[in-house]
Amino acid sequence: MNIDLKMAWRNIWRNPRRTLLTVLAISFACVLLVFMLSFQFGSYATMINSSVRIHTGHLQIQARGYHQDPKMRLVVQDPGAVGSMLDRISGVEAYTFRANAFALVSSAERTYGVLITGIDPNREARVSTLAHTIQQGRYLSDQPAGDGMPHALIGRLLARNLKVTVGDELTVLGQGRDGSVAATVLKISGIFASGQDAMDRSTLQMPLKAFQSVFSMAGAVHEVVIMGKDLADVPAVKTAIARKLPGIANDPPLVVLDWTQLMPGLPQAIHMDLISGAVFYLILIMVVAFSILNTFLMSILERTHEFGIMMAMGAKPGRLTRLVLAESLSMTLVGILAGVVIGCLVTWYFMAHGINLGSSSEILRQFGIPSIFYPHLTPLTATAGPGAVFVITLLAALYPALRIRKLRPVEAIGHA
Repeated sequence: MNIDLKMAWRNIWRNPRRTLLTVLAISFACVLLVFMLSFQFGSYATMINSSVRIHTGHLQIQARGYHQDPKMRLVVQDPGAVGSMLDRISGVEAYTFRANAFALVSSAERTYGVLITGIDPNREARVSTLAHTIQQGRYLSDQPAGDGMPHALIGRLLARNLKVTVGDELTVLGQGRDGSVAATVLKISGIFASGQDAMDRSTLQMPLKAFQSVFSMAGAVHEVVIMGKDLADVPAVKTAIARKLPGIANDPPLVVLDWTQLMPGLPQAIHMDLISGAVFYLILIMVVAFSILNTFLMSILERTHEFGIMMAMGAKPGRLTRLVLAESLSMTLVGILAGVVIGCLVTWYFMAHGINLGSSSEILRQFGIPSIFYPHLTPLTATAGPGAVFVITLLAALYPALRIRKLRPVEAIGHA
């Protein structure tokens, strides 16, 4: 080992209490940064997957302009051709077809304007968590009720507003794709609670085949909803779909939108949270940096006499500066390595067991987010925080180290 490194390692343990406190401060910062970054990115994945599973999916294929202005005539005219294309894309886990219409829905006592969505019950169950949110009754079936009426699912808040329950009938009145009057009677087979009040208050779902018949869709749909095998696969899947869409005839042409375009508020919320998190992490790192700065300022003041003697014996100021920086480097690396190891172990534990947010679960439920979060440890979350600590602590050690260059041997030797 280089003689300077041996001296640096010896010197940092001349005051073991101060060294241990500094190393513990660095370790604590690294543990907190590894865990919090992993928790933050894990919570984003949970929020995204929960949100897309409730309604939008990772991707959607629509007619151009439908997302901005959802008119009945803007349809995917040949969903079968789109489905055949998706079957050939490896990153697609599942997909389903949906059609939407705004209509008046009446019970015996009240009438409300709602969004009616036609879904394929079997395909929808592979894309959406809707089937697991049924509070009363049962999930949709393509088969009509015993009296020939189509089934319907409604949100719990809509059921409360309409004063209906499972088995009650609803009258639907709207406009078909061709401008004709769309009217039918539906029988409530189930009441769902998605956790999103806006959806539970204004959404009714019915079998897609019945919807296409009532609203004169001629086999068309408005959305092809797609789930990727993994959130990280979404950009590649979107690119593959975008390359193949021009081969499917449609008027207007088809486009593919990802979850960031379908739910622009969610990436904006994530971006704001990242900014607020970065401010907190910066404050934490600066506290550690000042701890390092204080440690080495005290060390240099205490050892001024020693440095003066070394300089009088021929040691160059540059060598003493390197020695102090080596001490800083040794102390920082010990703290960072210990912090990364402990931080990864703590994160792995919670990756297996999850973190129950307890009293916050009711607030999260409003956004369809589960109350148990799982951190997501990656090379980025394990190294980004400790890397920032390493850089900033070394920069903090530069000031006291460079002060040595201003020392004069005679004055330093006379320093008490």
